[in-house]
Amino acid sequence: MVSLGCDKNTVDADSMSQLLINSGYEPVAEPRKARIIIVNTCGFIGSSKEESYNALEKLAAKKKSGQILVAAGCLAQRYGQDVLYRVHGIDGLVGTRRWMDIVDVIDKLTNEKKSIPYCHLPDTAATVGTDEGNTIRVSVQGASAYLKIADGCRCFCAYCIIPKIKGPLVSRPMDKILTEARLLQDEGIREIILIAQNTTDYGYDLGMKNGLVTLLKQMTVSVPDVNWIRILYAYPGYVTDELIEIMATNKQIVPYLDLPLQHAHPAVLKRMHRPANIDWIYRTLGKMRRTIPGLALRTTFIVGYPGESEAEFQTLLDFVEEIRFDKLGAFKYSFEEGTPAEPLGDPVADEVKEDRLMRLMEKQQQISLERNRSFIGRNLDVLIEGTGKDISIGRSYRDAPKIDGLVLVKGELTSGEMVSVHIDKAMVYDIGGAVD
Repeated sequence: MVSLGCDKNTVDADSMSQLLINSGYEPVAEPRKARIIIVNTCGFIGSSKEESYNALEKLAAKKKSGQILVAAGCLAQRYGQDVLYRVHGIDGLVGTRRWMDIVDVIDKLTNEKKSIPYCHLPDTAATVGTDEGNTIRVSVQGASAYLKIADGCRCFCAYCIIPKIKGPLVSRPMDKILTEARLLQDEGIREIILIAQNTTDYGYDLGMKNGLVTLLKQMTVSVPDVNWIRILYAYPGYVTDELIEIMATNKQIVPYLDLPLQHAHPAVLKRMHRPANIDWIYRTLGKMRRTIPGLALRTTFIVGYPGESEAEFQTLLDFVEEIRFDKLGAFKYSFEEGTPAEPLGDPVADEVKEDRLMRLMEKQQQISLERNRSFIGRNLDVLIEGTGKDISIGRSYRDAPKIDGLVLVKGELTSGEMVSVHIDKAMVYDIGGAVD
């Protein structure tokens, strides 16, 4: 199983693996030893699509007699049989909406001789299926675990293809989520990371108001031994006073919020079909910082969106300078067919996008270094994730896995251990120290 793209994809890949293992298949680490090879693809933007195609082409070129290659996930869902035309040697397709049918797909491919590839992309799968059975919708990564609480999205941002790939919002039943959280606690998991296309929209389709807050209240009672509960992928306008309050008053819920804003100029945000009330952003971020001690804020921006002028980009730079986010990711606009933004084309030259990306990240690097230096002389709890050569690496509450920085700790410590580290060094993205 090869999984590409985001952590939400990783959960889907692990869920498919569970189903196959329960059916008697055994996982192997090397493709050459496998009878079945599954690539859970990403199809979000141009670079991720090419990464998925490259992975499929390499595996198809090395495929041995009797091996079966399946393209699963977002690329398969979005492009269907076009994937087969580009990559020869694929035996089957299964999309994001029917991942739970993977065993049936593999059975058809292994038991029935097919002269053409088998495509499992049923028209009736209008949205992500809810018939998960007893599949655990988690992905364990060391002492941390991603837990998917919903799939699909009802926000139609102009640049985004996800609603067409995933379908509308489907929230998972709260009792199933809590059962999985308890299983993770029983396994000794230290950190549960809640993920969805939009975590702050959890429960809307179930008729719940403030569904994420209700879930968090139940979860903190259900898993008291889990040190950290982290929230990823919030949405502007959906951060309520109740969410701020529970983050401020419950120590299990880490004071960290990933709030992708995408831009700071109202005209650009309107073209993006994003919330454009900048006053709300200022008020909400200010309220969160006043209310939640030690809050770490992460955001994401797109540069070079169609029509973005130099003045509009300068507004974004000024906004970043003023707000001073702890963590920031940025991407060049990727033109995607089938999105609401398609009629706008891709008029901003790539060299302009590259220049703006560089300028934005240079500014953020200065801010990040300053924010990291503010922790010198202080102690932080650190979850150790690896060790070797008299140094250990881990993360503090300020760092989500894969997307944020690390804490470098002197000495070889035990992975999965939570230790108090006295910080004595700061770099642009990482900090360092020793066990106090």
